[in-house]
Amino acid sequence: MLDAIIILSFIIAGAGLGFYGVDLLPSQVLTQVSNLEALSIVVAAFGAIIGFAIGLSAQTAYRRLQRQVSEMPVDVLLSRSIGLVLGLLVANLMLAPLFLLPIPSEVAFIKPLVAVLGSIIFAFSGVSLADTHGRSLLRLINPNSVESMMLAEGTLKPSSTKILDTSCIIDGRIEDLLATGFLEGQLLVPQFVLQELQQVADASNDQKRVRGRRGLDVLNRVQEAFPDRIVIHPADYEDVATVDAKLVRLGQDINGTLLTNDYNLNKVASLQRVSVLNINDLAQAIRPTYLPGDSLALKILKQGKEPAQGVGYLNDGTMVVVEEGGEYIGDELAVVVTGALQTSAGRMIFARPETSVVA
Repeated sequence: MLDAIIILSFIIAGAGLGFYGVDLLPSQVLTQVSNLEALSIVVAAFGAIIGFAIGLSAQTAYRRLQRQVSEMPVDVLLSRSIGLVLGLLVANLMLAPLFLLPIPSEVAFIKPLVAVLGSIIFAFSGVSLADTHGRSLLRLINPNSVESMMLAEGTLKPSSTKILDTSCIIDGRIEDLLATGFLEGQLLVPQFVLQELQQVADASNDQKRVRGRRGLDVLNRVQEAFPDRIVIHPADYEDVATVDAKLVRLGQDINGTLLTNDYNLNKVASLQRVSVLNINDLAQAIRPTYLPGDSLALKILKQGKEPAQGVGYLNDGTMVVVEEGGEYIGDELAVVVTGALQTSAGRMIFARPETSVVA
């Protein structure tokens, strides 16, 4: 229906311009026309045909614009609209003195030309600035932003909020981190992360199903132990396809910190200026450092590559190769560190036994 109205409007406009435009012809031309009414009808018909062609083009352009607007995120549409209005406002304020200047009538056309060009330039600049700083602009002037709504309803505190990733929940170490008290602020679990966790728990693959159920168990225990710290919020972005992209968008919207152990998500979020706390980086940072000469108690679990070697593991999983420790398999032995080696698979420590057996 709207398409027909657009085309019909251009046909009527073209026919009207053609019909009444004949009167604008020079008088010497009009005096040579024997039947002015017939000429008006013929020109009106040509005007209607041209209007029909322009109407088809306008209809196509309108459909394209409508599709782009419907696919555009709401925050982008709102920020661009505000940028457009501000750009036009600045253009009018700056170009208003131009119309007060005394300009000769011969060049009077300069005023509307400069006004139109200036309005276009400032409007385009406003939209460009909105694309660059749109989210900051919305936080300042839009009281219904995601961050403002969550602050108003009490689910988001002004302090830095941590957004939990699916892999971080399945990992399980978040429970121990909360128990130590080193992790401050609120922990936000978006609804789309909870849905992904449920999909993993319902997967046909046994390994995925076990991981998903373990993640749900961890989340339940954390919620019971820290009910004031864990918030499950229905924030979602229907225009964003993947969970990782939604996490990054949410981190930008609420100025939160993403808590994850996913290496790729860590890199993508950092590139988009979203703060990231990687649990693996934390574990690497707090891993104890042993220097040659340090002593430690180690249980020898198995034989090494060489018959005389014994192998044990620290609490963080670091492998310790003990020279002359093969005969102490199953015993807890006091060893002295002799060196360390960093490989692509992790860190390896070399040691030798002290004279006495601890157990």
